[in-house]
This record gives sequence, structure tokens and C-alpha cells, in this order.
Amino acid sequence: MIRGIIETSFLDWDGKIVMVLYTPRCNFRCPFCHNWELLENPDMYPEKSWRSVSANLRKHRDFLDGVCITGGEPLLEPDIGEWLGKIKKMGMLAKIDTNGSCPDILESLIEKNLVDYVAMDVKGPLDGKYDRATGVKTDLAKIKKSIAIIKGSGIDHEFRTTVVPGIHTKEDVVAIAKALGRPKRYVLQQFVPFHSWSEDLRDVKPYDNEIIMDMADGCSKHVGDMVVRGLR
Repeated sequence: MIRGIIETSFLDWDGKIVMVLYTPRCNFRCPFCHNWELLENPDMYPEKSWRSVSANLRKHRDFLDGVCITGGEPLLEPDIGEWLGKIKKMGMLAKIDTNGSCPDILESLIEKNLVDYVAMDVKGPLDGKYDRATGVKTDLAKIKKSIAIIKGSGIDHEFRTTVVPGIHTKEDVVAIAKALGRPKRYVLQQFVPFHSWSEDLRDVKPYDNEIIMDMADGCSKHVGDMVVRGLR
């Protein structure tokens, strides 16, 4: 189901103008999540029919490059393949934001040429610390499989980490970059404490820009394109 729409976004896909669709299901409980109300109380947000979504897309198809489907975890939606197929039939590009927990579904969508761009959130180092960032017991084999699928897919992609004081250190971030095996693009995102799912994080001061840039510098030798977003 679709519970939220941004009709026009310049921020969700670098260099593209897209409509953003929000899905409410998620199997993670990341304490720094900003969309937690959508996940905890989806009925607060009216369900959007595909008919209304497609009408909006047709109306703006000369202006929009494509659609970004995010969440939540959109690969948990049983209709995700159908939605992507309809987007592609309209001649639009399709981007998926994922937490990497559903590799088999991701692989199937890629094999069917339904996805043009994948952004995967890598929540932490690929070890026992991962659960601290996801808030649940995480199957790291699935996370690693998703990384391998994306890297071997041939489609454009990025891996990204939101850097949260108390959850991530510079050493953690560099370890992620190394574990990704020289990815095409790695993105560090500045943490925004306002409205975090965990009330304890709402008063946490984000890392200074200089520290984030130092982290990026430490990662840069292990990745292709190093990107930093959201500096204050």
C-alpha cells in the first residue's frame, strides 16, 4: 500500500526530478528513523490508490523523470513489482530505497528490468554492531547478499549510511566502506535528531561537519565516488 506522496522532489535522486511514494511496512526499528509515525500508525495517513498515483504521473510526465519508492521497506509490499511495471510502461525511470533485508525480491525486480537505480542503506558495520542501528536482530547474510546483487547488477546505485553519534564512530564508517568492496558510490548522511523514533536521540548533537568530512576522507580510499549529504 502507498500511504504518502511527494508529487515533486529534487532531492531523492541526484540529477532527477521524481515523485516519491511512501510505503508503511518495515522490518527494522532504527532508532534514528524519521518516518516512524508512518510505520507505527499507518492509518493516520490515507491510503493512496494506484489510480490516483498514475493520474498524477500522467499529468506530470513531461516534467518528471521518474518515481522513487521508499518507506518503510518497499520490498515488503506485495504489489511492488506491479507498481514498478506500470511506472516503466509509462516510460518513466524507477528508483528503490531499501534496507537490504529482502535480497531475493530485489534480485527478481532487477532481473525483470523494473529498477533503474537502487539506494541501499547500510546501517552499520557488517558485524554484531548492526543490530544496534536497526533496533532488531538482523540477518547479515541477507544484507551481504543484497550488497553483492546490487554491485553485480550493472544498474546505477549507491550505498549510504546515516551517521549517528553514539551509534557510529569513524572506525565504524570506514569499516563499512571497506566491507562494501570498493562500491561505485558511498554516501554519508548527516543525522538530524529532530523527530527521531528514539526520544533519547532527539537531544543528541549531530557530529560537526568537520568530523563528518574526516570520516568521508577516511572512507574515500575504499570507494569510488564519495558523497556527503546534509551538512549543517
